[in-house]
Amino acid sequence: MAAQSGRNMLLKLDQSGAGSFLTVAGLRTRSLAFNAASVDTTDQESAGRWRELLAGGGIKRASVSGSGVFKDAASDAQIRALFFAGTIRNWQLILPDFGVVEGPFQIVALEFAADHAGEVTFELALESAGELGFAAI
Repeated sequence: MAAQSGRNMLLKLDQSGAGSFLTVAGLRTRSLAFNAASVDTTDQESAGRWRELLAGGGIKRASVSGSGVFKDAASDAQIRALFFAGTIRNWQLILPDFGVVEGPFQIVALEFAADHAGEVTFELALESAGELGFAAI
């Protein structure tokens, strides 16, 4: 597989909850992390006192983060409204030549920054709020 261009990794927001996705404009960086908590079932009879884990146990979660500059009034307004209302909405993260991760997320952080001689930037963080789907591209 050839190297992928980072600009092709897109974060999209379901604007109304009806499946109409809007690209969050102005993002310069994006990241996706999957995590799964383990359930330790080790006891005094565990072979060699090695830790044992419960297969399929624990909680899975995904985190998405991004930063950039707001370049689109529609996505700017949607993100602010969702954050202040605490709304859970479907999002898509498109990973080029890999697939699309889609499902419910909540915006858990929204930060703005500015330098006197530069542009206003923002950072946002999303946490999964339900089961996620994956479709290979």
